[in-house]
Amino acid sequence: MSYRSVLVQIDIDGALEPRLRFAREIARRFDAALIGLCAAQPHTPVAPMHGAIISGEMIRRETDEIQASLDEIARGFSDLAGEGATFIGQVGDPTRCLTELARQADLIVTGPRDEHLGRDYNRAVDLGSLILSAGRPILMATRSHAALKGDRVLVAWKDTREARRAVVDALPFLKTAHEVLVATVEEDDRAHARESLADVVAFLARHGVTARSQCLVPADEEFGDTLSTAAFEMGADLVVSGGYGHSRLREWAFGGVTRRLIEASSTNRLFSN
Repeated sequence: MSYRSVLVQIDIDGALEPRLRFAREIARRFDAALIGLCAAQPHTPVAPMHGAIISGEMIRRETDEIQASLDEIARGFSDLAGEGATFIGQVGDPTRCLTELARQADLIVTGPRDEHLGRDYNRAVDLGSLILSAGRPILMATRSHAALKGDRVLVAWKDTREARRAVVDALPFLKTAHEVLVATVEEDDRAHARESLADVVAFLARHGVTARSQCLVPADEEFGDTLSTAAFEMGADLVVSGGYGHSRLREWAFGGVTRRLIEASSTNRLFSN
């Protein structure tokens, strides 16, 4: 297995170069096609019936502004991405556009949104919906978008469908890593935890990946913090994890580990669901 196509999500209000450079290096590493997507949609104003004409004009004006921004980003993408890369700019819901375009990609690259831009999902991707709906591994870059070396990788293991999917989806990175740690945090059935860890290490060995395992003892903190601490101690620059969550009143409610790892923007993270 390898990544043959990498889809990078670009924020219409964010800096183009850091994330594009990050994704471009990954695409080159795996000799993969690079596809860029940027999407945004106009806000729907709330107006009384007699204001419908004014509201329509506001939507048209914002649509024109979005299209102008997409055209500018397309020019920058062409200059920076290199030969053979493809850019797609769409006026539409960013999360829906990215989820639909995921059918073209083996790997989706995104990253943390600039904090000062807020959570305007007309102009930014809803990460929760993306992780749980795209059907592809999601690689979240660090806030600095520093190049991903992938020399040391921590696999956050839990004996679930999501974690099994994540291990398989991350194989291209695991095969090129110098050190792989499969770690779990288990309070109760430590015998089962060790058994499942051993099975994962054996599975990886059959794919040419040398890995070690560790059953972490939870401290007085959330499991996600325990895993983040283990990743820091081994010098990992990539954490692989299942993405756990569910829809609750139109919002995505994440499990503690997933939520903590999403917030850990100092480390690259690969999520699968």
